[in-house]
Amino acid sequence: MQARFFIATAAILMFTGVAAGAFGAHALKQILSADMLVIWQTAVTYQMVHGLGMLALGIMLQQQDHAMLRRAAWAMLLGVVIFSGSLYALALTGIRVLGAITPIGGVAFLAGWAMLAWAALKR
Repeated sequence: MQARFFIATAAILMFTGVAAGAFGAHALKQILSADMLVIWQTAVTYQMVHGLGMLALGIMLQQQDHAMLRRAAWAMLLGVVIFSGSLYALALTGIRVLGAITPIGGVAFLAGWAMLAWAALKR
């Protein structure tokens, strides 16, 4: 059951990542400064990469349900919400303090990849 959830969530992240990338390249290009567009693009890139990571984890969970793989997928999802979410908000609002929570999402990303490595080595 959780495998399907993570695969569907990954697809949603990828879909919204493509949409956010296009939105940034077209609609926001006239509104945001060059610096804020770079921040927006960083959010999109990390969302897309970790959407692919979640997709891989969902597929792996279909083969073998492993608690560490589930934790890795949750960590990646949390990372997208915090890391990319804070960068999207920063780019749109210019409120620099939002960048202070971005590293928390980065730590969640790192934890997710570390848990995936651990699960792979323990198999």
